[in-house]
Order: sequence, then structure tokens, then C-alpha cells
Amino acid sequence: MKSTSTRCALLDELRGLDLISMMLYHGMWDLVYLFGVSAPWYGSWQGELWQQSICWVFILLSGFCLPLGRHPVKRGAVVFGCGALVTAVTLIFMPADVVWFGVLTLLGSAMIITGLLEKWMEKVPPVVGLAGSMFLFYFTRYAADGYLQLGHWLITLPGFLYANYFTAYLGFYPFGFFSTDYFPLTPWLFLFWAGFYLHHLAERTAQGLRPLRYSFCPPLGWLGRNSLMLYLLHQPVIYGVLTVVFLLLRRGGGAL
Repeated sequence: MKSTSTRCALLDELRGLDLISMMLYHGMWDLVYLFGVSAPWYGSWQGELWQQSICWVFILLSGFCLPLGRHPVKRGAVVFGCGALVTAVTLIFMPADVVWFGVLTLLGSAMIITGLLEKWMEKVPPVVGLAGSMFLFYFTRYAADGYLQLGHWLITLPGFLYANYFTAYLGFYPFGFFSTDYFPLTPWLFLFWAGFYLHHLAERTAQGLRPLRYSFCPPLGWLGRNSLMLYLLHQPVIYGVLTVVFLLLRRGGGAL
């Protein structure tokens, strides 16, 4: 274990570990939905739990790391542009599995919005901001399904909110909308903000961010530092590898 003074190495390594989990999850998605491999558990609560764990960690980490960098609006515009690229590529080459408002679009939007609001958000006490963000995330968790949740009470949202693709971007998708990777602003922006306030809360502890500067696994750190590039490239690579594997299996008379 070694310390680095230039970056919070542990955050890079956590992101790298989460990236590996995401690649494995997407590899399973390809196996099940593109290559017809039977895996009933993947479509049940186990698969959903796996998917949600990846999303929560990635979004929380992104919010936590925003104050560590500079020019969040500029960085957000780059990530948002990469999200638009994913949409364009899937729309052209995989229209049946198109990605509208995927995780990159969310993260880019969250960076831009938070960057513009940062000086006002920093005036909120971190404990209050963290608690408020988590409450809003919980309260709006099922907004896409038409209601807000407060304990056992369900509050039905008006139908006019679910009008078009812009409202889908906000978190209220219209009838017939489909996306294989859907992360609207509501509720996920609030989870991003929870990470943002968690950062400011950690800064006020006795040790501050010092424990996060220790490196435990440098290769994971490399993955984390290059997560955007790897996110854009991993699916074509995984699909290509699986295609070759299945062609070889067919030639050899094997089956999965």
C-alpha cells in the first residue's frame, strides 16, 4: 500500500472495480439477449440487484469526485457528448436496443447542473444536503412509473408530465418509450448530489480525504482513471469476442 498526494487513488480503484462489475454485467446481457444463453437468475431480482449496485456506486462516486476536479461544466459537456454518441451509434446499428438518456447522458447533465449551481449548493450544510438528497432520491424513486413514494403512501403524478422525449429525459417517459439503458434526471440527479455532499462531509472529518489517497491496487486505478474511454469501447469489444467464441463453438459442434 502506498500513498499518493496528487489524486485520491482509492476512488479511482473503487471506480475501476465497479467498471469491471459493469463489464461482466453487460457481458451477461449480451449472452442472454443477443446470443440466447439461458440464465433465468439474470432477469430476476439477483440481476436487478447486481445492476443497481453498479449504478449506485458509479453515480455516488461521480458526485463525490466532482469537487476534486476543475471545470465541471466543461467536463460535463464532454461526457454528455459521449452519451449522445452512444445514442447515435445504437440508433444506427442497433435500433432494437437503442440507448436513450443512458448513464453518460445523466452524468454529463449532472456535472453541468451541479457545476452551475455549485457555489449555492456549497452554502448548504453537508449533513442537510446529504439527508435532503437521499430523501429526494427515495421520494422520487418511482416517478417514471407514475408515482412518488412516502412510506406506505403513494402519490400519483398527473398524466401530462409523461408527454414526450424531453419529459423522458427529466424522468417522465411517455407511453411506448423504450431504452436499454435509461437514467433520467429524476431520481438519479439526487443520488449524484448525495455523493457531492458526502464529499463535503468527509472533508470536515478529522482525517479529511487523506485515507482516500492510499493505493491498494494500481491496475484498478488505471481502469478508474480511464473509465470514460473504457465505457465507450467495452461493449463492441465484448460483443466481438463473444461472436468469435460462438462461431468457434458452432464449428466445433459445441453449445452453451
